[in-house]
Amino acid sequence: MKSLGRWMGHTAGAALLAAAATVTGAAIAPEAAQAQVAYGSYVGVGAGVGLTSDAATGQGGGVQGVISGRYRLLRYPVSLRAQAFLFGGDFAFVPTVSYDVPLSWNTDVYVGAGASFVSGGDDNPSNVGDKTSFVLQPGIDYLFPNSNLVAFGNAIFAFDAYRQGGNMAISVQGGVGLQF
Repeated sequence: MKSLGRWMGHTAGAALLAAAATVTGAAIAPEAAQAQVAYGSYVGVGAGVGLTSDAATGQGGGVQGVISGRYRLLRYPVSLRAQAFLFGGDFAFVPTVSYDVPLSWNTDVYVGAGASFVSGGDDNPSNVGDKTSFVLQPGIDYLFPNSNLVAFGNAIFAFDAYRQGGNMAISVQGGVGLQF
């Protein structure tokens, strides 16, 4: 159990370091942030896998359905994102604001920050915990050539996400979306 806690501490540290590096890189080289690749917003569906559970009760984790959306601000390398976790646990809604970095004309990586809002009361926490918490969300979007299909993948690190255990919730999501 101590190794899991140590792993989650290292993971949180790595996520914060990645966020700091992205923001620092944007401040040092703002011209890189001007590229407009992977145009567009999308709505998609997929699945999420919870990698953690409540330290006090052992409940949580598992698989949940995910509805994901992205609204791209075309003048800036910023997107408004949201994910809803359905089935297999409490309903959760996770809105974030992300800073997008282009890797190629059809691929963006990003790091976002926001909050998770969970409809508590169930004995089966969502993949992002069972209480409102601050989240970091690193991820990637890939636009398939000559189509409107987008593949998305991300992780959500929800800090102090469980009522009883107070530990971090980590969830990994992936799916396919339709660009508009």
